[in-house]
Amino acid sequence: METPLPIDLFYELSLPPFDDRDEQTLFQETLEEWVLADELGYHGAWVVEHHFMPGYAHSSAPEVFLGAAAARTRRLRLGHAIVPLPYHHPVQVAERLATLDLISGGRVEFGFGRGFSPKEYQTFGIPMEESRSRTEESLEILRAFFQQPRVNHRGRHFHLHDLVIVPRPLQQPHPPLWMAAVSPESFEIAARLGVGALAGPFKPWFMVREDIRRYQAAWAEHPPPPSEGSQRAVAMTVGIYCHQDRHQARRLSKRAIEWFYGNLLNQTAPILERLYAGYEYYRKMAPAHRLFRHAVHLRALEALGMVIVGDPEHCRRRLQALIDDGVDRLLLAVGAGAMPSSQVRDALRLLAHEVLPRLRPRSP
Repeated sequence: METPLPIDLFYELSLPPFDDRDEQTLFQETLEEWVLADELGYHGAWVVEHHFMPGYAHSSAPEVFLGAAAARTRRLRLGHAIVPLPYHHPVQVAERLATLDLISGGRVEFGFGRGFSPKEYQTFGIPMEESRSRTEESLEILRAFFQQPRVNHRGRHFHLHDLVIVPRPLQQPHPPLWMAAVSPESFEIAARLGVGALAGPFKPWFMVREDIRRYQAAWAEHPPPPSEGSQRAVAMTVGIYCHQDRHQARRLSKRAIEWFYGNLLNQTAPILERLYAGYEYYRKMAPAHRLFRHAVHLRALEALGMVIVGDPEHCRRRLQALIDDGVDRLLLAVGAGAMPSSQVRDALRLLAHEVLPRLRPRSP
């Protein structure tokens, strides 16, 4: 498969109530899907980190899962997205990231962010109002680790003195860095930090399109030094299901896609019910969120550009439109991660053979 840009996969490791698998089967079948993706020529696969979200996400130890994937694949890039930096010590993040990069032969993509779950913050003992400051300070420490043999740091949250952190990552100057971006301001912050922006499935496409333009404008205004390994790129997650028969595509995927997006909205509800410092943008989205929660159905999701369901030609047109409007990396949540593995594998093959090779680079 030859494509004009990297095409990746995206997983939450979901177990919906209509799925009769246990967790061990879920993990094993997902790893087998990654092996197939590697054979088909997909560029990478990403897995999230969430805690205390049964059904929606069983990926609470993604670095362990990625280690298993590293041993079973050869070319597939391994996306760690996102690591919620506020409830991890940056030294341990550096050690685990470098270890994974070494055992995978330099295939790690590192996504970071603040996270959005009040329950996670409460459980791990971190004040939610410190989310942004902890994230930016942790990133500063990680970059010091990438650039210097010894790390010295004295900040608001961490004091480090003359640390030699091992092992060192294989990729130089470091694995690609991506920041989760939801609010328009977060896209500008990602550009200021010189990292790629990861747009999740939270918002309609017309809003993400404007966010991409803000990111590009912010980068052009203050381009970071290339010596720091900066990358100007926007990746976007989109739910997708492709079948030769467009009616079958809708029939097979409707329940899974509507379940996934309904749960996604439910997971963000707690942060909308209270005004947490640093998360004001979520409150601004509350009216639309309340309306959307009562109308989560496939047709609306398609109209908002949040999912793509249909035959190969339809899927090609919709993906091409995203490329043409500024998406550099597509993260495909095939079947929204909530369909039987056999159906996911069929869609992976169909996309690889009949859709992705026909995509074209956007005009300069």
